[in-house]
Amino acid sequence: MPKHVRLILITLVLVTFQTTIVSFTSIANIIPDVMLIWIVYLAITQGQIPATVYGFAIGLLLDLVSGQFLGLSALSKTVAGFLAGYFFHENKIDINLANYQFLIFVGTASFAHNLIYFIIFTQGSDVDLLTAVFRFGLFSTIYTTFVSSIPMFIHARKPMLR
Repeated sequence: MPKHVRLILITLVLVTFQTTIVSFTSIANIIPDVMLIWIVYLAITQGQIPATVYGFAIGLLLDLVSGQFLGLSALSKTVAGFLAGYFFHENKIDINLANYQFLIFVGTASFAHNLIYFIIFTQGSDVDLLTAVFRFGLFSTIYTTFVSSIPMFIHARKPMLR
């Protein structure tokens, strides 16, 4: 099976997982962003351009599924994919996925994603920007980073193929 077809199928499964099952892991109405973890994974393994394109497509798909602010997730996930693409290093893919650096990459991309998302989302609403960024954005970043330790540990357990 071609690489992009496999990645698209995994993306569709993860979107289904994000929109159905992940909501049951809510802590104080904050859920981890599994799709952002996937975008960072793609950035580390594929590079900046594929991560940016996948970020846009995933964000647009989530916008269409959620029916909320059309284009907001697409924008924020595109920027997160672009930012995470700076962490791509062809010779360090396995190392970056298997240690704490993956958590730092996810945390950085998640914070940028949430900052952009909540700056735009709170425009014209009664919710204060700082409250939204710190109450939802920061805790969502921490929760997403914590959940990203699962694929990090799974990848660390795999034997290196090289």
